[in-house]
Amino acid sequence: MVNGIIGKKLGMTQIFAPDGTVTPVTVIKAGPCVVVQRKTVSSDGYEAVQLGLVEDKAPKNINKPMKGHFAKANIPPTKILREFRLENSNEQISVGDKVLVDQFAENDTIDVIGTSKGRGFAGFVKRHNFGGGRKSHGSMFHRAPGSIGASAYPSRVIKGTRMAGHMGVERKTIKNLKIVKVNTEENLILVKGAVPGPTGAYVLIKKKETD
Repeated sequence: MVNGIIGKKLGMTQIFAPDGTVTPVTVIKAGPCVVVQRKTVSSDGYEAVQLGLVEDKAPKNINKPMKGHFAKANIPPTKILREFRLENSNEQISVGDKVLVDQFAENDTIDVIGTSKGRGFAGFVKRHNFGGGRKSHGSMFHRAPGSIGASAYPSRVIKGTRMAGHMGVERKTIKNLKIVKVNTEENLILVKGAVPGPTGAYVLIKKKETD
């Protein structure tokens, strides 16, 4: 069994409990997915499956190599392809098998992997949460970077120094999120809290193994 699925973030909303408690949730359309390729230790050096996300609209501009890849599996092309590692090499998973949202249940713990929102060029206060200088009148040092290195030695800026620059568009993993509700008819998962990316972003959902 593949303990994961590809999803699409639809946005955020709230769930109200009978006692009036409000829980912010993220709505994710998870799947349906299909197994496009089965990778094994003998052929590829590791155990994994390649999943394709089945969507309403067929993708356009599929190049020849990808057309051949899908034709070999006898599966219609999909826009999104992602791999999921398999811990057990004896799992009976073959090309064409479907991976659905029904593998998840309420109160399950999952990890969600996505790409964060792009913020463009950001200053060091916003990018790294620096405190900045005093806000008092006449300070002249409010949101300036200050010193970024010593003068005499090593007489250069050390690589990795936190400065202003491009922010966002990074792969992020939010761990130990709780599933509040699962709708198998609409392929929806409601996850407590926020997940990376804007509305419409693709995410990977991985189910946590229980001891």
